[in-house]
This record gives sequence, C-alpha cells and structure tokens, in this order.
Amino acid sequence: MAPTVQGRRVAVEPRTRPVMRDAFVEAVRAGGGELAEPETAEALVWADPANVDAFPAVIARAPGVRWIQLPYAGIEPFVDHLDHEHVWTCGKGVYAAPVAEHVVALSLAGLRDLHRYARERTWSAQTGRNLLGARVTVIGAGGITSELVRLLEPWQVTVTVVRRLDVPFPGVDRVVTTDRLHEAVAGADVVVVACALTPETTGIIDRGVLEAMADHAWLVNVGRGAHVVTADLVAALDEGLIGGAALDVTDPEPLPDDSPLWGHPRCLITPHVGNTPEMGLPLIARRVRENVERFVAGEPLLGLVDVDAGY
Repeated sequence: MAPTVQGRRVAVEPRTRPVMRDAFVEAVRAGGGELAEPETAEALVWADPANVDAFPAVIARAPGVRWIQLPYAGIEPFVDHLDHEHVWTCGKGVYAAPVAEHVVALSLAGLRDLHRYARERTWSAQTGRNLLGARVTVIGAGGITSELVRLLEPWQVTVTVVRRLDVPFPGVDRVVTTDRLHEAVAGADVVVVACALTPETTGIIDRGVLEAMADHAWLVNVGRGAHVVTADLVAALDEGLIGGAALDVTDPEPLPDDSPLWGHPRCLITPHVGNTPEMGLPLIARRVRENVERFVAGEPLLGLVDVDAGY
C-alpha cells in the first residue's frame, strides 16, 4: 500500500510565479487544507518549477513537512533533492491527455507530409501515408501511453509498448523490454518517445536505433529532448534513414535558431506545446486539490514518486 501522511497545514512556495501560486493556494483551500508558512507546515506544494534553486532554503525552514507535491510529471530538476525522509508526489498522469492528443496530431502531420505541404508555394507532388492500420511503437508505459492507446483505437493500429519490465500493458498488442528496443522499432510506421528521463533513458534514441527504424518511419518525441542524440538524428534525417522527426522537445531546449533541424525538410518542430501553461494549470491545480483532500483524510496520495528510480 502507498504511504500516507496525516496533517492539514500546507505551505505553497515559492512566491516567484504568482499565477501558479494563486491557483495552488485556492486548490489547497478547496481541498480542505489550511494555508501555512513553511515553519509550521506539514506539507509543501511547490509553485514554481523554474525556481528549483530556492528549494533548499524553503525546505530548511520546514522541519515538519512530510509530503512534498511537485508541479510537473517530469521531476529531473528535483532529482538531487529527493530523499526518503519525505513522501514525494508529482504531476504523473495529469498532463497525459493533452500530450497524447499532440502525439496523434504530430503523427498524422508527419505521415501525411503536412509539414512539407505547409511550406510549399506551388501545387506539389502528392505524397503521404495512412495512420489507419499503421504499426506504432511507444517507448514508455505511463499515463501518456495509456491515453494514446485509447485515442488510437479508431485508427485500428498495432501497438507495441517498450518498457523496463516485462509486464502486460492494457490495450496493446505486445510489450517488449528496453533491451529489445531495436526489435521493437523495426517495421514501425511511428515510434513515439514518451518515457521518463533517467540515466538509463538519456540518449536512448541513438544512431543504432535510428538505423533499425524503417526508412519511412516517423519519430515523435514528447518525452524530453535528451532522450534523443541530436547529432545522430540530424545525420539520420540528412541521410534519409527515417521518414522524419516530429519533435515537441529538443536537446538543447529551446532549440537554437541556427540548428539544422529548423527548416529541415524531414522535420516538424513544436515548441514544447504538448501541454501549455493554459492547458496545464487547471489540470495540476485539480491534482493539488485531490491530493490535499487525500492528505487531510489520511488516504494514499496520487502521483507518488519512486525516489530510487528517480521518477
């Protein structure tokens, strides 16, 4: 059973992003929590994902905090602060639906060559492939994948999920472990990267994996930019090893203006908009409210972080 914590006093810090903090303060109160300063709080809701540097000073003022809620599903900036003294939760699953929707949009755009048509200035050759009946390989077995499998049902695709453990995944045709990644991507029409960023998954899409993909296949990355070795991807696109890449995340990010990926005829880039602040804030505020309700009631919390795994 997941660990639980007791208490009602909740701090919302830091105060450097007022819009997010105000939403979280409202969520804490709606969940039955009592807003408190860190010195007297039993829980801490972090309200500025870009201000991780402030965390050590805030937590040092909060000796009574036992539960820490982080605002995003990806917790890489906080990995060095994780410990077994606190119960940690994050936004796991909160943003899955909008990101999965973006995966479908990018997959359709890539397969249908919409990126090329959008750049044309004259009537051009007719090209493109169907998503209908396609073979889709998804790297990662979290909330995004669950939502994506549901959204892909009308397209009657064949779905392979790649994950660390050989454990079944609902609604897919097969599950393979990461040590068989080359086998999993071979023959796929779309390869989706939707896993957590860990030392094991950093650079998981390298030259070898790109060479194993079909020459018409599209790579769709909605995980983290560092999942892909950028230099290897640029070379693969230049050489026509794969059909193309649709990237909502890049390494580095933001992508420099002089990157060869900009304007590449085989590449489609969106600026990390699978989940925008406008989309995401109401979703994470609802998660905060739900977890505060559970915190007050002594019930298991949602989105527990595996401290040892780092996500």
